[in-house]
Amino acid sequence: MSRVSFAIIVCALSLVISRSTPALAFPQSVDSAIPAVPPAATGSDTGRPAGVDASSGPAIPPSEEDAAGVPKKEEAEAQQAQVDELRRRVEVLATEVERLRSGEQEIELSDERRRALGLAPSAAATYRRTQGVSLAGYGEMLYENGAGENQSGARVSGASQLDFLRLVLYTGYRFSDKFIFNSEIELEHANEISVEFAYLDYLARDNFTVRAGMLLLPLGLTNEFHEPNVFLGARRPETETRIIPTTWRENGAGVLGALGRLNYRAYVLNGFDASRFTATGLRGGRQKGSRAKAGDLAFAGRVDVTPSAGIIVGGGLYTGGSGQGISGSEGNELDVHTTIGELHGQAQVRGFDLRGLYARAEIDEAAELSRALRLTGDKGIADTMDGGYVQIGYNVLSQVSDRAGVTPYYRFEALNTQQAAAAGFVADPATDLTFHTFGVEFRPIFNVVVKADYQWVRNAARTGRNQLNINLGYAF
Repeated sequence: MSRVSFAIIVCALSLVISRSTPALAFPQSVDSAIPAVPPAATGSDTGRPAGVDASSGPAIPPSEEDAAGVPKKEEAEAQQAQVDELRRRVEVLATEVERLRSGEQEIELSDERRRALGLAPSAAATYRRTQGVSLAGYGEMLYENGAGENQSGARVSGASQLDFLRLVLYTGYRFSDKFIFNSEIELEHANEISVEFAYLDYLARDNFTVRAGMLLLPLGLTNEFHEPNVFLGARRPETETRIIPTTWRENGAGVLGALGRLNYRAYVLNGFDASRFTATGLRGGRQKGSRAKAGDLAFAGRVDVTPSAGIIVGGGLYTGGSGQGISGSEGNELDVHTTIGELHGQAQVRGFDLRGLYARAEIDEAAELSRALRLTGDKGIADTMDGGYVQIGYNVLSQVSDRAGVTPYYRFEALNTQQAAAAGFVADPATDLTFHTFGVEFRPIFNVVVKADYQWVRNAARTGRNQLNINLGYAF
């Protein structure tokens, strides 16, 4: 007999019992479960055997239960409690039967465990399965409207834009309790299809996993956790776009795990392609897993400490060659060793969402690389780039609702992608930026969010342009 059939039979029998009279008593012991033996023939209704005179001894008085004709109050209450408990068990069994019939069996996955795997809530769907296929996803639409003039008062052309930014499907398969496949397939701007990650996990132990495939690099607060309902802001922070080029993925392998309150991830991957670096950041150097040049490899790692629930402090490191065979002006092969270090912290407690991040990138041979790419003047790739932000938000409904939320937020960000210009080049003041972002996030339920904010943008060239942003996002 299958588990489903057995559970259905148990439920049916339990329901029949639970619907019987409320005064139904359950035996308290083996003795009480044995039916009483009928008395022998008696000469009267006193309960004495026939032939025994009533005067030969005192009559046995009737019990309280016999006298009252009903169970004592305490016994009735005990019987009702048993009936209530039986009904509760029936409800539990009915839920289990429905789950078995629908195939929606799930493994409990805590937020701490999910973050240790480097996954946002929907991206972790396959880890909640006991076996088979999983499907999840997210999407977001973004409206952007730039101001008609820049910070110096000059008129600026350019219409507003409404873009279906991302439509994402997570597909996964759990082969067994040890092997898992997980992937993210994305349609960007309604016409560009790409793979964001696709990897195999071997869950060697509860707190140790081996991972290989196309991987998200474990740096920053957004690159791994980029679903629209898990971060504040209609747009992602600029530091995590230009220096940590979210969404950043490359081909490689590594390990991840936990040691008490400490979580770690460490991967070896193909490096950047430095021929696509620019003065405005490293974003173009991503190879995205497509026929990636692997002449230069890199290491990417991360350590997080969780001192208490909702609080995370940690850092990440990326280091490796980015030359991928590019030749210098004298015919020598350039290594273009690139290092990105970042520190981050996050606290989500009592309705508050506090975040902070600082990132710094160092590019060796930046001057030689710029000359090899025929860059001049203020277009050269810098020796050093840095940036960071602090952000605070508070859900004003946090004390009255665990579903809906209204969160005003503010983010201050400073960024300079030419912090230190390479020898023979000058810095473009337009790359020295600050952002003040005020906004509000509304979520009727956890999986649906609307975010609207206004950004005041300033740079050293006084060409900054303010912008209104509205984002509609969902995840499932």
